Amino acid sequence: MENVYDVLAERGFIEQSTNAEEVRELLGRGPVTFYIGFDATADSLHVGHFIQVIVMMYMQRYGHRPIALVGGGTTMVGDPSNRTDMRKMLSPEQINANCEKFKQQLSRFIDFGGESGALLVNNADWLLPLNYIEFLRDYGRYFSVNRMLTAECFKSRLERGLSFLEFNYMLMQSYDFLELHRRYGAMLQMGGNDQWSNILSGADLIRRVEGAPAHALTFKLLTNSQGKKMGKTESGAVWIDPQKTSPYEFYQYWRNIDDADVANCLALLTFLPMDEIRTLTDLNTGADINKAKERLAYEVTKLVHGVDEADKSLAAARALFGGGGDMANMPSTAIPAAEFGDGMDIITLLVRTGLASSNSDARRLIKDGGIYLNNQRVPDIDSRVTTSDLTDGYALLRKGKKVFHRVELS
Repeated sequence: MENVYDVLAERGFIEQSTNAEEVRELLGRGPVTFYIGFDATADSLHVGHFIQVIVMMYMQRYGHRPIALVGGGTTMVGDPSNRTDMRKMLSPEQINANCEKFKQQLSRFIDFGGESGALLVNNADWLLPLNYIEFLRDYGRYFSVNRMLTAECFKSRLERGLSFLEFNYMLMQSYDFLELHRRYGAMLQMGGNDQWSNILSGADLIRRVEGAPAHALTFKLLTNSQGKKMGKTESGAVWIDPQKTSPYEFYQYWRNIDDADVANCLALLTFLPMDEIRTLTDLNTGADINKAKERLAYEVTKLVHGVDEADKSLAAARALFGGGGDMANMPSTAIPAAEFGDGMDIITLLVRTGLASSNSDARRLIKDGGIYLNNQRVPDIDSRVTTSDLTDGYALLRKGKKVFHRVELS
């Protein structure tokens, strides 16, 4: 069977490894138990997490055993990596609720059944009962403060101030790896490249304490061609939860990414063969980049939300952009005709439909010329929408060039 290391390398996932040849050989010999951690800082995974989910899916397809670790304990401290300030502290109740959401979402992508199936564990099980003095005596001596301060995860925080609370995060994550090694035989930790220092520290702790081999492997973060993180919109993160980001909005995010990012996203976020991806994105052969974007949006939406939602999103998008399809599948808001009366002011309607986050946001969008009603620019903030604007019972609102919303009479 093909080595999963080669597959991940060809698709552009791999950034750093403790010893590339050793890790490749390890993954080629037989099933390897590995883990990836997810701190429960929100009530849903977002698209930045999805690269990690895809990696777990690839690894499991090639016969390796994933451990999905939710950070019920580490979330109480907060990872300082890539942060300019301290994370918001969450209550234990919030963290537990977020962990449950993560478990439900991960179960849609990873097979947790059977004796050889993936494992889903919570580091609160061993971190919360720890005796701090015993922990420091048993494991603190293996960590050099001088070495820790050179780690990338701390460097960005030293000028602004790094709390002692956050300084403990590396010890806790390292201990996670040791605990998973002892309990389940985990030999490899994987994660985003911003976690390299933490992951490497865990592998080193296992070698020092257990005298056993352990490895670290990181993969690239989801960034655009300018190196900026992807997965953000004007309204916030692009979430996996359909209640936070609708399948249509999710589809549209990928349909509207920059041309330069399409090939990378197809390689990292889909299971399409690389030869097909190269054909889709090779503009020298006359490939249509819009067809590649449509394929990307469809494939990622299908993975996250299923075939039915991907089909609906594709149909709605084609209806809007001239390719035919069912416009009824786009995001919509039903409003009783009586509420329009002599007309509903456009600001209220924008907030009601979620196209604006507040009245002031709505005013700004209108003043900037970014709001359209039935493809006509809304001229001023005092404009009103009446039932006569809702042809056949609906009107089409648009924000900018690409964000559409259907207003229906109920």
